[in-house]
Amino acid sequence: MENLGRINGKTELVGLLATPIGHSLSPAMHNLAFDKLGLNCAYLAFEVGNEQLEDAVKGMRALNVKGFNVSMPNKMKILPYLDELADSAKFSGAVNTVVNVDGKFVGHSTDGMGYTRNLKEHGIDIKGKKMTLIGSGGAATPIAIQSALEGVAEISIFARDDAFFPQAVENVRIINEDMKHLNVKANVYPLENVGQLKAEIATSDILANGTGVGMKPLEGLSVIQDESMLRPDLIVTDVVYIPRKSKLMEQAEAAGATAINGLGMMLWQGALAFELWTGQQMPVDYIKEQLFAE
Repeated sequence: MENLGRINGKTELVGLLATPIGHSLSPAMHNLAFDKLGLNCAYLAFEVGNEQLEDAVKGMRALNVKGFNVSMPNKMKILPYLDELADSAKFSGAVNTVVNVDGKFVGHSTDGMGYTRNLKEHGIDIKGKKMTLIGSGGAATPIAIQSALEGVAEISIFARDDAFFPQAVENVRIINEDMKHLNVKANVYPLENVGQLKAEIATSDILANGTGVGMKPLEGLSVIQDESMLRPDLIVTDVVYIPRKSKLMEQAEAAGATAINGLGMMLWQGALAFELWTGQQMPVDYIKEQLFAE
């Protein structure tokens, strides 16, 4: 990448704190964008888990970095080490992007914004719509919170009745109570309640898979077992982008529904982080062409 050849005494550092980190696409994506726009920045990945996180953030402060990303397992653990939280991070209880604002570290969550921005790129405005969301984890939670912030009328969250179900309950509580001024109606159900799932999807505009079902090691599986739940006027979205066409996407296309995979969400969460750091728009089409050409 040509921008690495331009590193000098004025190069600004941006990074990623996560583990495992070896397969991350973020360094390639952001360095390509820096190079394309001629920005004197470099993005590096750092193998950091919960035990090293506090020291790593202190190091980032000492180095006066421009900002950094946070991925698993640090998205929730980093909150005590930051100075401020944007609403996207405060309500979702997770951070994936930190911005250095005059020495203050401000946490954001661009995952949910990446999801809604991707919908807009497909001509879909969630305002006033009803959504059925499957999942309550690191991807589903920001989707739920950001959708509420952007005016979804109603959201029904389904999650497996296991140790993580309380997070789905908490997400619904946050939307109904902490965000009650938004007048969004939120409900929570166990995913095992197939009859309720069918009823909610039948009255929804959007069905969103916020789980990893459909990607390795769950490739070939789908959160939807009864394909009659899908219909032509339904918008079906997936956070999975490898494979490009998950089982759910195949089911949606077969039903004549609008099928949107997770590639755009992944790109746009990165693009929104890029814009927070630089004030410039990431050349998304160029990045997609360079990294994700079919």
